[in-house]
Amino acid sequence: MIAGDLHDGAGLSDATKPNGNVSNAVFERIDYDVLTIGNHELYLTDIAYETFTQFSKYYGERYVTSNVRILNNATGKFEYIGQKYRYFTTANGLKIMAFGVLYDFKGNTNYTQVVTAANMTKEQWFIDAVKTPQPVDLFLLIGHNPVRPSDSENTLKIVQKAIRNARPNTPIQIFGGHSHVRDLAVYDSSSVGLESGRYCETLGFLSMSEIQSSSYKGKMNPAGVPHPMQRAINVTANASAIPASQISDGQVQNPKGPLYFRRYLDWNRLTFEYHAVGSQASTFDVSPGPSVSAEITQDRKALNLTALYGCAPQTYCISCVPFLSNGSIFSLIQVALAAEVVNKSRATTPRFIVINTGSIRFDLVQGPFTFDDSFIVSPFTDSFQYIPQVPYAAASQVLDTLNAQPDSKKRNLQRLEYTPDFNGADGCYDTPDLLADAESRLYSRDSASMTRRATPALTPGYVTSDDFGTDGDDTPHSKIPNYDLPAYVQTNASFPTAGKPTTVDLVFLDYVASDVLSALSSLGVKYTKSDVAQYLPKSFTTNSYLPLYAQQFWSKGPVCPVGQGVQ
Repeated sequence: MIAGDLHDGAGLSDATKPNGNVSNAVFERIDYDVLTIGNHELYLTDIAYETFTQFSKYYGERYVTSNVRILNNATGKFEYIGQKYRYFTTANGLKIMAFGVLYDFKGNTNYTQVVTAANMTKEQWFIDAVKTPQPVDLFLLIGHNPVRPSDSENTLKIVQKAIRNARPNTPIQIFGGHSHVRDLAVYDSSSVGLESGRYCETLGFLSMSEIQSSSYKGKMNPAGVPHPMQRAINVTANASAIPASQISDGQVQNPKGPLYFRRYLDWNRLTFEYHAVGSQASTFDVSPGPSVSAEITQDRKALNLTALYGCAPQTYCISCVPFLSNGSIFSLIQVALAAEVVNKSRATTPRFIVINTGSIRFDLVQGPFTFDDSFIVSPFTDSFQYIPQVPYAAASQVLDTLNAQPDSKKRNLQRLEYTPDFNGADGCYDTPDLLADAESRLYSRDSASMTRRATPALTPGYVTSDDFGTDGDDTPHSKIPNYDLPAYVQTNASFPTAGKPTTVDLVFLDYVASDVLSALSSLGVKYTKSDVAQYLPKSFTTNSYLPLYAQQFWSKGPVCPVGQGVQ
């Protein structure tokens, strides 16, 4: 299963027009059972329609968008991008009813509609699907939606409650996303939600047993593999969190409902080899794996993704050091914005430049900064607008005013309330530290299992505590610091060497223009949309200024030392 967001954040998807033209063909080589949509499929109209007319049609009934619709230009009516639900039978006879629910997203293109979960659960089709006379052994709820019920954006709890009210004894299994964390949340004795990190850094694994089914024809307790042993109990609600694997039978408070096992696997080849039964490096590849790898390599070459802009002199991270300190990517962003976001006809006019911190998606690691990296670090195509000659007294307060508001424009790309930031230049690449760690586990094992192996020296990475305890991470890591970020960051340029200017050009992204106007209004300075103009051509975007800065100020090699990522 996959919970959406297949766009924004890598050159393979973002370097094409439309975005995803190449990468979607790669995803289509994967035989998913259920897929759903994310908010990044809905920001831009052309991507939304590509998802509707191409991607969802490829997967047919498996692409489930229970609360997302799009205007069908042929009929003039809004239709579901995918299927409202999927009722299917597994190979071993389990009867499953699946829904796909996006959180209550409001930043979608006007050609799409996101129905709130509260309204969706009142629609007759949903009520009928939940109360179907056909046997249902398990309700499957998948969504680009945080699984933690206390998360302000979680709407899965609304759908879970609606199903539970109608089906008090049927297990409800939830798989979520969007908040970029490893997490498992217990909803009730027959319902848990699993969320598996972000950016292809984590493969989430969950197994269940003791599902009551009259049609199941598989083995109840297959030999040779670990069996789930954890009831749906929040062990961290106790005074001290203990690993779920250490809970004794006497501590099980409610013996009803399924048994569970969950694990968060670091996404690299050697981790997968370790857990594949009978696998060794020379036999791990199966068709069509090598052909897909070759296809990706060919696509990357055709898109020129390895083209070098410059050698990053150090690693800059989003949240592993205090905001704007040495090593903070936003200290680099301030310098790059001041140097490259320049309207030549107004170059000597003092200016504030304000962007949302969510426009930066990932860390920038010491070493080659390539065409591909430009999308990994800053993938969005927001253009720069401005209001000329704003009184300095008001403009100088805009940043604090914006940061005092809810962070609706942060794009939630680095929300890590439950787990720390991760290291590496790209979540899908095997970093050297992780490879070495995985290799030590692979070749020290006696047999494949779901047992975590202790390592002599921990590498930085995820350190997870969820409702089942602290033993979910497949590979133990040392914790990476995680510092809070404001929603916006600002720099200035062309200011006088002494004193303050009377007026300034207030430069900002088109994505946050309405928030800037609101901030100015609250400061007693009235501007409207008609006062906003393009500061630079629309073709110059948030994906443009870092490559230009790297080309101008960073070395081109031939030696380009590679850093160790976030440490």
